[in-house]
Amino acid sequence: MERSPGEGPSPSPMDQPSAPSDPTDQSPAAHAKPDPGSGGQPAGPGAAGEALAVLTSFGRRLLVLIPVYLAGAVGLSVGFVLFGLALYLGWRRVRDEKERSLRAARQLLDDEEQLTAKTLYMSHRELPAWVSFPDVEKAEWLNKIVAQVWPFLGQYMEKLLAETVAPAVRGSNPHLQTFTFTRVELGEKPLRIIGVKVHPGQRKEQILLDLNISYVGDVQIDVEVKKYFCKAGVKGMQLHGVLRVILEPLIGDLPFVGAVSMFFIRRPTLDINWTGMTNLLDIPGLSSLSDTMIMDSIAAFLVLPNRLLVPLVPDLQDVAQLRSPLPRGIIRIHLLTAQGLSSKDKYVKGLIEGKSDPYALVRLGTQTFCSRVIDEELNPQWGETYEVMVHEVPGQEIEVEVFDKDPDKDDFLGRMKLDVGKVLQASVLDDWFPLQGGQGQVHLRLEWLSLLSDAEKLEQVLQWNRGVSSRPEPPSAAILVVYLDRAQDLPLKKGNKEPNPMVQLSIQDVTQESKAVYSTNCPVWEEAFRFFLQDPQSQELDVQVKDDSRALTLGALTLPLARLLTAPELILDQWFQLSSSGPNSRLYMKLVMRILYLDSSEICFPTVPGCPGAWDMDSENPQRGSSVDAPPRPCHTTPDSQFGTEHVLRIHVLEAQDLIAKDRFLGGLVKGKSDPYVKLKLAGQSFRSHVVREDLNPRWNEVFEVIVTSVPGQELEVEVFDKDLDKDDFLGRCKVRLTTVLNSGFLDEWLTLEDVPSGRLHLRLERLTPRPTAAELEEVLQVNSLIQTQKSAELAAALLSIYMERAEDLSLRKGTKHPSPYATLTVGDSSHKTKTISQTSAPVWDESASFLIRKPHTESLELQILVSQHSGVEAHSHSYSHSSSSLSEEPELSGGLPHITSSAPELRQRLTHVDSPLEAPAGPLGQVKLTLWYYSEERKLVSIVHGCRSLRQNGRDPPDPYVSLLLLPDKNRGTKRRTSQKKRTLSPEFNERFEWELPLDEAQRRKLDVSVKSNSSFMSRERELLGKVQLDLAETDLSQGVARWYDLMDDKDKGSS
Repeated sequence: MERSPGEGPSPSPMDQPSAPSDPTDQSPAAHAKPDPGSGGQPAGPGAAGEALAVLTSFGRRLLVLIPVYLAGAVGLSVGFVLFGLALYLGWRRVRDEKERSLRAARQLLDDEEQLTAKTLYMSHRELPAWVSFPDVEKAEWLNKIVAQVWPFLGQYMEKLLAETVAPAVRGSNPHLQTFTFTRVELGEKPLRIIGVKVHPGQRKEQILLDLNISYVGDVQIDVEVKKYFCKAGVKGMQLHGVLRVILEPLIGDLPFVGAVSMFFIRRPTLDINWTGMTNLLDIPGLSSLSDTMIMDSIAAFLVLPNRLLVPLVPDLQDVAQLRSPLPRGIIRIHLLTAQGLSSKDKYVKGLIEGKSDPYALVRLGTQTFCSRVIDEELNPQWGETYEVMVHEVPGQEIEVEVFDKDPDKDDFLGRMKLDVGKVLQASVLDDWFPLQGGQGQVHLRLEWLSLLSDAEKLEQVLQWNRGVSSRPEPPSAAILVVYLDRAQDLPLKKGNKEPNPMVQLSIQDVTQESKAVYSTNCPVWEEAFRFFLQDPQSQELDVQVKDDSRALTLGALTLPLARLLTAPELILDQWFQLSSSGPNSRLYMKLVMRILYLDSSEICFPTVPGCPGAWDMDSENPQRGSSVDAPPRPCHTTPDSQFGTEHVLRIHVLEAQDLIAKDRFLGGLVKGKSDPYVKLKLAGQSFRSHVVREDLNPRWNEVFEVIVTSVPGQELEVEVFDKDLDKDDFLGRCKVRLTTVLNSGFLDEWLTLEDVPSGRLHLRLERLTPRPTAAELEEVLQVNSLIQTQKSAELAAALLSIYMERAEDLSLRKGTKHPSPYATLTVGDSSHKTKTISQTSAPVWDESASFLIRKPHTESLELQILVSQHSGVEAHSHSYSHSSSSLSEEPELSGGLPHITSSAPELRQRLTHVDSPLEAPAGPLGQVKLTLWYYSEERKLVSIVHGCRSLRQNGRDPPDPYVSLLLLPDKNRGTKRRTSQKKRTLSPEFNERFEWELPLDEAQRRKLDVSVKSNSSFMSRERELLGKVQLDLAETDLSQGVARWYDLMDDKDKGSS
């Protein structure tokens, strides 16, 4: 009989056993290992061997009864015996499952092709990669090479572990000084490469390979710590994943490849069979925990963004960039909503069907985010935003998993995956994605942010971000990559011992740590750290070099990130001198900043929620407001009736009591305290207090201000956290309804913190009501300067409300096409951007905006009329002084500028001292502005240093001034105070407060020496005296607290002005 071409030769009975079979269908006895004591070969010839085997078997069974006997002897309950028996059975079950999995995987790899031909009916996900995908090639020739090299690789691994790893382990801890590898065997089962995929190079100087690897090995590695008679090891393991190999840079000389980079795009799967003391890790509960910890270690070494770099040529350039390259881009993920989720909650044993409590997990590589839980909802609305770094395109995937939150185990509701290449191609992808493995769909808005190497568009990005409502964190404007290379000449520890230096890098409340380098004062780290930046103009990088115990600081550095904005290509690559360290101690770092820019023609700028004319950025009608395609809007000669009715809420975060302790030391054996800080959320804005170290009853005494309306239902959300290096611990929350404060005007209460066992928070809330007069402005300025705390930001002095109505006769695009204009209003650091009106030269905005004004006599309002970035029309701009005289009447901006109604009479009195127009001009050395008064209730002399003006410039560059205060006749450190240092300015502003505790009669017998100084150079400790003034407190009225300008004199002159 003829066989069909698809059939192979029918197996003979002799060949039948060689065909692979499903290990689960075989009897347990088929896989059982021979018991050296009960079965298999006898221990010796003849009857002696049989007797020895019987005795060994009897002894083993007798050992099982020993725990029962001991439990009865010491009078323990039978529950202990049952618990131990259950623990052993669970361990035995986990061990059997691991061994069964290893046997099945080995059989699959031993005869993959025959088993694949037998099971072609299986789903595609069960097939090897080279069967499922035509662009994945089978590389059997490569497996033959690996199999031949495998024994020699085992010799190399044995040498590496014995000569490199073991000494490092022994040196890391004194208890491990007897640590040794007693056995290192990679076994006879080599690693197999199931499939190879070559990606067409997007760059000509690199080659990208994806290797689908599978390792099911009989590896055996045993370790021993002889001091404690402790043995442990690994006997058999599985590792499956996709390993990306990048060959770059390609060079024109042998070996043609400069280096090889390797990493896993996604976490590989791992299964380990433990031996010795590590057998305990197979106990149920510990098994999954141990595998997770090991996978975290592998991810920290070989999963994106981490990678292994092997240089192939000496003196390879840019090794740091190859080891930790810049991201390809940033994806901003807006997790908006979901609908049609399945119901998982059941009541009354399933008779009553409830809903679900959904939350979402968002992943990209090792970056994971968890949304908040929405209770009892099948169509949840999260409205949360996350930002992830993308390193490899194609390859990386965005994964969203939705779960139902339950007290025991969360139920799976579905997942979706999307290749990041689709987001790069679309730039902005806003769509509903069906959930696999469940029902329903999830709504995501994905934005690809390009990385710009210049700061030209930073202001545009910052203005755009201020109008974006984002939670849980505000949107980022830039990223910073810090390449930490090495340090030199760090100070030694006590006894001239070499330190174990590590580095902590912090930006605001985000801290990252380097590894520790042992026993050296010239460490080499070669690590990279990445930070998201909200405002690089004002943020600072804080670097602390410490001993690995964290108790000894070896050096410090504070670097304003604004320095990078003026550097070529936003890069600083240099040595940095360390402070609080040795005279020659320095740190070499390379800092790279990149601006995050959303380049899309579909962008429409959002307005502030609640403002007239605000519209949904996801609106289906992009031409809304157009004078061409839509009916003309009605003209408004006056603003809406609600315009100018806002209030300012002043929030005093005073103190807390009885907070819970979250810090633990020595593995939890020693209970510490907490490092608490407060987060406030109101009206789409977030505020954060400073951190109080090691205190369960902290005092913050900070003031925050926010513009609020009379819309009912508003709440102030307050959360307290414990500052930690990794993730901050939750210490409680509370909410305050604004209706009470807006009605009464004042609230001073201790609020009990919720969701924690103990703790309460002291808040004081004030509603500041507008007054349409400037008569009390000076009085309010003086009062606010007295209540200004050193920790708080500068308080506002007035509230400016602006109504944007329309513009007329704007210039046409290229003479014929209409522009798509929008307007920006800027006061100080605050900005408001209107919506974009498409294709019109007479836009109608009908919007309002409000600004907190800190210096009413000196700040200015800047107005700009701009067009969409793709229309190519030049911007019109206009600015005018924001002073009480110029804002007392309504300005009209003609010639293509909008009509504006400004609520200038409604300057709501708040803060800061104002310069009198009748003040005398500054002297030849300049002036310093001070406020002095005596606070009788606390028996303190208080001084506020507001600033300086018209300082003298001696060199080519402006000075870096600061003010030093000394209470004479004492010249010790106890009476000395100094402000922060301002960079390159002749008119610095400080607004810093200082206090001295002493009786009034003693204060009046003293003199206050005020010196304005500047650092001579970066490397020098010499200080240049710019001028000084000496105030005799006996001749100064300390009861009024009036701010005055004082002329600076030479060191020979001691008088005051």
